[in-house]
Amino acid sequence: MTAFDPELAEALKGLPSGPPLSAESLPGMRQAMAEMNLSCAEAIGDRDLVWEDRTVPGTGVVVTVVKPRGAQGAPGFYNIHGGGMVLDDRFADLPRMVALVEEFGFVAVTVDYRLAPEHPHPAPLEDCYAGLTWMVENAAELGFDPARLIVGGGSAGGGLSAGIALLARDRGGPALAGQLLLCPMIDSSNDSASTVEFAERGVWGREANEFGWRSLLKGQTSPYAVPATATDLAGLPPAFIEVGAAEVFRDEDVDYARRLWLAGVPTELHVWAGAYHGFDRFAPDSEVTRAALAARASWLRRTIRGA
Repeated sequence: MTAFDPELAEALKGLPSGPPLSAESLPGMRQAMAEMNLSCAEAIGDRDLVWEDRTVPGTGVVVTVVKPRGAQGAPGFYNIHGGGMVLDDRFADLPRMVALVEEFGFVAVTVDYRLAPEHPHPAPLEDCYAGLTWMVENAAELGFDPARLIVGGGSAGGGLSAGIALLARDRGGPALAGQLLLCPMIDSSNDSASTVEFAERGVWGREANEFGWRSLLKGQTSPYAVPATATDLAGLPPAFIEVGAAEVFRDEDVDYARRLWLAGVPTELHVWAGAYHGFDRFAPDSEVTRAALAARASWLRRTIRGA
C-alpha cells in the first residue's frame, strides 16, 4: 500500500473530521467552507494589488479580478476553483492566486460557477466559458495580453479547465497559451486502481468522488464534462498536470498526460511521491509542497515566455 509522505501524513492528523459528502451534508459543508475562505482584502493584505467584482453581461456569472495596480500588457490567468463540482466558491483559491499575481504580474480572474446538483452539466462548464470569453473580450480594459492567457485550477477546477480548453478549441474561442491542471477531476468512471487504493484514505475518496460526478452528470455524458472521454486531444494548449501518487486521481491524470503526448500536445507531468489530494493546501510548508510550487512556477515562466 502506498504510504503518505511523513510531513504530509502529520498534517492530516490536524484536519477536522466531518460527515461523508451527501445531499444531506452538502449545505452545511458549503457554509463551513465559505466561512473559511479569505476575502480579497484579507488575501491581498498590504500588497500593491487591486481587485474588483464584475458580472458577465447577460449571464449573471460573477468574477473577481485581481491584478497589479496599473497593469498593462501583463500575462493573464483565469482561475477555476475546485470542490468536487458541488462545493466552494471563487474565493477558495485566493491565496494561491494572489501569490501568482504577485510573482508573475498576472491579471487574474476567478469565476463563480453554478454548482451541482442544483445546476448539473452543462451549467458549470458554460459559466466558466462565459467568464473566460468575457475576460478575453475585455483584455485591453483589464490590462493583459490575451496571447499570454493561461487557464487553471485544482480538482474540479482542473477538470473544468481541461473542459473549457476543449470547448474553446471546438468553438473557435479564446486561444489559450496553456492549461495548469492541478490534480484534475477528469474521469467519471471512478474505477481505476488508484480510486480503489485510496477509496478511504486522504481527503477526497471514492465515495465523495462518486457523489460529485453523479451530481454533475445526472445520467449525461460529454467529453467537455468528462475530459478523459474525449477522443481527440489534438490542438489543445500546452498542459501542466500535477497529481499526488497517493490519491484517487493519480491514474486518470497520468493517462490523460500520456494521451496528450500522443496527440502532440506539449505536456509536463509531475506525480509527487507520498502526496494526497490537495497536499499543498494542507501542508504548505512541507518539502513536497515547496518542490511542487517550484515546478509550477518554472512551467509558468516558460509558458509565458514562449507565448
